[in-house]
Amino acid sequence: QVHLVESGGGLVQTGGSLRLSCTVSGSISSINGMGWYRQAPGKRRELVAQITSGGTTNYADSVKGRFTLSRDNAKSTVLLHLQMNSLKPEDTAVYCCRVVVISINYWGQGTQVTVSS
Repeated sequence: QVHLVESGGGLVQTGGSLRLSCTVSGSISSINGMGWYRQAPGKRRELVAQITSGGTTNYADSVKGRFTLSRDNAKSTVLLHLQMNSLKPEDTAVYCCRVVVISINYWGQGTQVTVSS
């Protein structure tokens, strides 16, 4: 079992930047994959970026070249960062961290990102 805590959301103007962080504790040695998802009002949840246990990253086409996913491993925690640059109003959504441990999905509580035009 793991515990996720997200941080870093907020309000930013178009073209601005934000950095989201997901701090994961617990059974971190069994993590298979991690990622960030987002859900805008009235829309389905979508993958933003993900990283496998082997370090391979994948990005949604809509964020390629603007967002960067990175992972920091500490002794008892894992941090998953999402650096978001050149933000657009269409990036406005609740962003959630997802961690897969063996075959179980764990989700964070979500953090709001609002990009004003």
